[in-house]
Amino acid sequence: MYKTLTATACALLATTLLTTGCSESAKDTHPQQLLTKRKAVFKQFTGALEPLGLMARDRKPWDAAAFKAGALELQRLSTLPWPYFTADGNYPPTRAKPAVWDKPAEFKQAQDDYLAAVAALLTAAERGGADSGRPAVEQVEKACKSCHDRFRNAAPGS
Repeated sequence: MYKTLTATACALLATTLLTTGCSESAKDTHPQQLLTKRKAVFKQFTGALEPLGLMARDRKPWDAAAFKAGALELQRLSTLPWPYFTADGNYPPTRAKPAVWDKPAEFKQAQDDYLAAVAALLTAAERGGADSGRPAVEQVEKACKSCHDRFRNAAPGS
């Protein structure tokens, strides 16, 4: 009986280790960690934009000062990820589509569209009102989505 329990326990442990190993995302092994750096900035984008979206959708009370602070943070972050999309930045486990490198003018235009939307968001935030802030948030979100649709692959398993 002891041998059966030990064999069962070993089999369960092996299965758990294999499953855990398979579910873990691939590591960025590039010497310059370009993928890791750009992903970190994009996470910061999300962290700055999310509270603005909540205010814009009346899911959080409108706070003009917090809205402006979020817009300023997005503006600060807005230029940071693009230098990490270098010629040698296209390596696994990137979710960037080949179009980032195959169509650099289109990718640059998507960046410019995003930067313009963030600038308009900051202008709206300086006005202080929800009436101008709501559509400005929508424009930033549309710029993000447009770029993702054209230049980013869906997450594995989605």
